[in-house]
Amino acid sequence: MVDSTAPVPLLLMTPGPTRVPDRVLRAGSRPMIHHRTPEFSNELATAIELLKPAFGTTNLPLPVHTTGRGALEATICNLFSAGDQIAVCCNGKFGEMWAKFAESYGVRVHRWSTSWEHASDAGELAALFDEHPAVRAVAVVYGDTSTGVANDVAAVARVAARHGALVLVDAVSSLGGMKFEFDAWGVDVAVTASQKCLMSAPGLAWVVLSDRARLASSTARLPRNYWDFADIHRSVARPRPETPGTPPVQIVLQVAEALRMMHEEGLEKVYTRHQAMARRVRSGAIELGLELQCRSITSFSSTLTAIATPPGMAPKTLRASLIERGILTAAALGPYEAAGFRIGHMGDIRMPDVERTLLALGESLRTALVEQ
Repeated sequence: MVDSTAPVPLLLMTPGPTRVPDRVLRAGSRPMIHHRTPEFSNELATAIELLKPAFGTTNLPLPVHTTGRGALEATICNLFSAGDQIAVCCNGKFGEMWAKFAESYGVRVHRWSTSWEHASDAGELAALFDEHPAVRAVAVVYGDTSTGVANDVAAVARVAARHGALVLVDAVSSLGGMKFEFDAWGVDVAVTASQKCLMSAPGLAWVVLSDRARLASSTARLPRNYWDFADIHRSVARPRPETPGTPPVQIVLQVAEALRMMHEEGLEKVYTRHQAMARRVRSGAIELGLELQCRSITSFSSTLTAIATPPGMAPKTLRASLIERGILTAAALGPYEAAGFRIGHMGDIRMPDVERTLLALGESLRTALVEQ
């Protein structure tokens, strides 16, 4: 019997956690299975194999029992020693966060492309290498959800390759929604997480390492134990893949099922769907008289759009009005907090969800203008 008094869930138009499809929810609600059984190993192996083309690699994706942030921190303690130098693209909140992780471990950070109003500048990175030739690695966020920018990972990797530096990519909010080419672009480390484009519950990250990154890890001297990528790789590379310790079993089951759904749709169609939703949100916002939060950005993420609120309109008021209409959006971050909001369009979100959001946004704007 349906409970007619139960609250209707909000439509999650956020950068994560995102909506989890019913099929994925059911996969994660199965009776508990032990993580040392063939049944679990088969599901883990499925997730690994189906993730490879999403990463664009033949390397093994490693399950890391943490959030995306935890895996980003783990890249630092696995690949570096205190005093090593790293160049970090800081054109958004999450690039800056990664830089601070590195600094907390005694790694020397050189920030580049620090304006949140622009995409990464490969020329600026090249100049940084001229000034600091000892830089061992470059870190960049593929799609930073604080601004809605898409950074050119391939261009960054080409500059890094000329200087023999590793390339580390935060793909937490983009992998599975934007085409990623780990092998072809020359990436050495890429990180994603379960709760965004992978349409699953939070709590599981995935990391891919190149052979160069694994070699660097073998000589790195920063401490790691729980987050030891080499230990995880040994377990996953077995004929029957396992994890070193107890994983979040139900989330692994969810990710495996979500990936089945993505491959049934076709990865290229998934990427095209995300691109179409992103274009529609941008055009729809402009049709409503709004402007994008970062007006100088010309390279856009397919998974999130950051929008400026009209002058004199508090973002909290606008977002509260959207909640009344059943839509949850995200607050702006950093310097834009007082004058913007963000719409996520990733994972299980479809064009009808986008249209519903734009309709509610238009109603909320008209209501706010009348009240003013």
